[in-house]
Amino acid sequence: MLVQSDFFTEAEGEPVAVENPHGLSDVLLICEHASSRLPQRYSDLGLSQDARSSHIAWDPGALAVAQLMSESLDAVLIYQRFSRLIYDCNRPPDSPAAMRDVSEIFRIPGNENLSDAERSRRTTALYMPFHGRIREEIASRRDSGRQTVLVTVHSFTPVYFGKERRTEIGILHDADSRLADRMLDVASGTAAFRVERNEPYGPADGVTHTLEVHALPAGLLNVMIEIRNNLVEDETGQRVVAGFLTGLLRESLAKILG
Repeated sequence: MLVQSDFFTEAEGEPVAVENPHGLSDVLLICEHASSRLPQRYSDLGLSQDARSSHIAWDPGALAVAQLMSESLDAVLIYQRFSRLIYDCNRPPDSPAAMRDVSEIFRIPGNENLSDAERSRRTTALYMPFHGRIREEIASRRDSGRQTVLVTVHSFTPVYFGKERRTEIGILHDADSRLADRMLDVASGTAAFRVERNEPYGPADGVTHTLEVHALPAGLLNVMIEIRNNLVEDETGQRVVAGFLTGLLRESLAKILG
């Protein structure tokens, strides 16, 4: 059954996808910005094709990397099937960034002057089922005596507001830095990538919402991973980065969990 029958067409299906639902890993992978797809009801939001396929609409390469990590780790993967231009599922409903009318240099005409009713409609159709599905997965694991390590996977643009970003992989955390600390320690022993803490964003930028909602209250090990998207433009790059991150997670969790 569709979450909100008047929001999506039957062909569009559900807003949330789950891959490898019976994965045995403690790791639960999340990809909030997996797709640039717009629901049919919104047409093109007044944007060009270039804008709709750019980083403002999604995190290029993030889903492909998350899928490869899911396969290697045997981990459940939950991701959002529609663009963050409609609702950014890594932001709470009261955040202006949840439904932006401007993103970097792009004006988004279809998001201007949204009514309270429209904001509520999008929240109900996209945000609530997405986070509800994550909550259900964590609760099911807890009830069966399994632990959860929450890992969210993102990508970022190499140039933002005209400024080049040197960071290649960001290891982000909020108040709980246990897993991030260990991953950064392990990464310091390799020259494969330039890995940095809370770059190019950090909790002060409001990017750790999923961690705040699902991991911090329950004391779950957690981390947010940011990958510079020019590193994952093709399958070769995606496999290299996924392999690096999978190894980083495995070694770090082995040191923490024993």
